[in-house]
Amino acid sequence: MNDIQADGGARYMTQLFTEKNKNGLTRDLIEALFPMFEEASAGAIAVDRDSRITWINSSYSHLLGLGDPAQVVGKPVRQVIPHTRMPEVVESGKPLLLDIMEHNRQQLVVTRLPYYDERGGIVGAVAFVLYDDLQPLTPLVAKYRRLHQDLAAARKALAKKARGTRYSLGDFVGASPAALEVKRRARLAAGRDMPVLLLGETGTGKEVLAQAIHTVSSRADKPFVGVNVAAIPDNLLEAEFFGVAPGAYTGADRRTRDGKFQLANGGTLFLDEVGDMPLPLQAKLLRALQEGEIEPLGSNKVEQVDVRVIAATSRNLEEMIADGSFRSDLYYRLNVLEIPIPPLRDRLADLGVLCEALLEEICDGLDLRGEITDAGVAALGSYDWPGNIRELRNVLERALTMGEDGGLLDADAVFKVLPRNGKRPVSSLTPQPVRPLARVLADAEAQAIEDALVASRGNRTRAAKLLGISRSVLYEKLAKLS
Repeated sequence: MNDIQADGGARYMTQLFTEKNKNGLTRDLIEALFPMFEEASAGAIAVDRDSRITWINSSYSHLLGLGDPAQVVGKPVRQVIPHTRMPEVVESGKPLLLDIMEHNRQQLVVTRLPYYDERGGIVGAVAFVLYDDLQPLTPLVAKYRRLHQDLAAARKALAKKARGTRYSLGDFVGASPAALEVKRRARLAAGRDMPVLLLGETGTGKEVLAQAIHTVSSRADKPFVGVNVAAIPDNLLEAEFFGVAPGAYTGADRRTRDGKFQLANGGTLFLDEVGDMPLPLQAKLLRALQEGEIEPLGSNKVEQVDVRVIAATSRNLEEMIADGSFRSDLYYRLNVLEIPIPPLRDRLADLGVLCEALLEEICDGLDLRGEITDAGVAALGSYDWPGNIRELRNVLERALTMGEDGGLLDADAVFKVLPRNGKRPVSSLTPQPVRPLARVLADAEAQAIEDALVASRGNRTRAAKLLGISRSVLYEKLAKLS
């Protein structure tokens, strides 16, 4: 019998707030339950059909810092409690049984219930503050946060396996003025849904930057699809970009094959080495960007696409426009926001932080901790780096592989693997012919005297003052040099 009663009670509770039963929580029931709820809660409030406050108890008024409760009666509830959801309860007729509301840096756990008249019409709503301190709920909140973090991690892992991104703006490493300017422009690009053109030599990190822009843009939850134009034969590029209709050519699959535009729909399409695109395809790409529509190969049907394009190239597109190998109208369509990425040789100040980041990445998962000394970084600075960051990573990997000092890279370890055909003058760390100390000092003194004379425009009195010697001593030294 008790089980039947319990089951009947459960059915009654599930029907309490259904559309067919508006009499579940009437004014009479509210008035009967109010003393109990008010005593058990940290505050209580009631509003009418227009979401105006009809009653508030002194404990809730004190909790909210309102003073005399009578002063707020008749006011719109959102005017008094800005973040309340009472109007939502009144409009929908659905209760909010558990919610966390913030008010003046307080976090209040509240429950909100609508109530009806005898004819089933909504009369208003009541709310009770269950907790004015989240401390009792700490275990529950901690468990929720852990589940939320696990879900976020799972989504991130799934995105990496699918059409997601691996890099964020923090992965473009550097603190030099040139690197900071690149990051500034990337943030600007992320906040505006416009085409971006990345200019830079091979290995400077163009794809890292493209993924970073997508990751912090409004399209972050949509696909990121990258395609290297230079790696695809010209006769396959159209199918790769726009897809293939069933039976488009002999031997073609009887199913539709989506192209990169369809795969990236709603998200970002990254066109790497766009300067290698043949002229016929440039015209079709321009139409796709201008009209927002594509036509798969072998199909007469036009498909609408919404794609944000980030293009990159290591070639000089302006020179290509001049010789007729790149369309000027496509260039202007792609180059709405231009981000030049400097080569590594122009931002050698970033070598130290780049080495730290690359060594951490290389050693991840290995029983090895890679470090590089200041002398090792200086040795790297003696090279011209035609392959940029990609080549720097390769050099560090080789140095770690050949090293015998447990992952510590000094100048000797670097010089063993550093290519010898760099264009940059070799630094003082490279072995030089040893000269007598007297000769070295004499050459340095002669250079200092020459610099002082140039700075003083030949005035020997001023030159002597600059050198910190008397004029007679300067004349003696000049006589020895002549």
